[in-house]
Amino acid sequence: MNKIWFIMVVASLCALCWTAPSTTLSVMLNASTDAFKLSLELCAVYAVWLGVLEIVELSGLGDKLAKLLRPFIKKIFKINDNETAKMIALNMSANMLGLGNASTPLGLQAMKRLDKGSPIASHAIIMLIVLNATSIQLLPTTIIGLRASAGSANPADIILPTLLSTICTFVLGISLVLLCSKIREKIRRKNI
Repeated sequence: MNKIWFIMVVASLCALCWTAPSTTLSVMLNASTDAFKLSLELCAVYAVWLGVLEIVELSGLGDKLAKLLRPFIKKIFKINDNETAKMIALNMSANMLGLGNASTPLGLQAMKRLDKGSPIASHAIIMLIVLNATSIQLLPTTIIGLRASAGSANPADIILPTLLSTICTFVLGISLVLLCSKIREKIRRKNI
């Protein structure tokens, strides 16, 4: 992956030097300044929501959320481990708040607990990956933060369209994983 990024950067610099050699340095400096400014603005958004997630964990709300989501998690993940269900529930709640980066450590911990050492991904691992990719966004904080930092007059206007589209992808993702799991099970039974 590093080689791909390196090639892309070198190709971009060559193209910039070829098309506008006099502006190459100023464009690079402006881009790095803008990237740094955006990083600081997003850092503030993440700091707030990571603090909220830490409060959720310390107050015991994570356990309550896990208990609330446990029937759903056990049904679609087909697991019985309460600690793994708790990590999945916290991962899902962080994703619902639009904190994909904050949910990653919880998802990795859940993934380690789900991994049984098999070279083939289990149903639960596949479901976790799909749910992380298609999670319902109740509050897309990252996108709202990006829109606010770009000067949008109403950065939260995207909440309803985001909610509707992510509900569709969430349902479709779960349905496809369950369908593929049934097909995989039928093929396994035929081969036995």
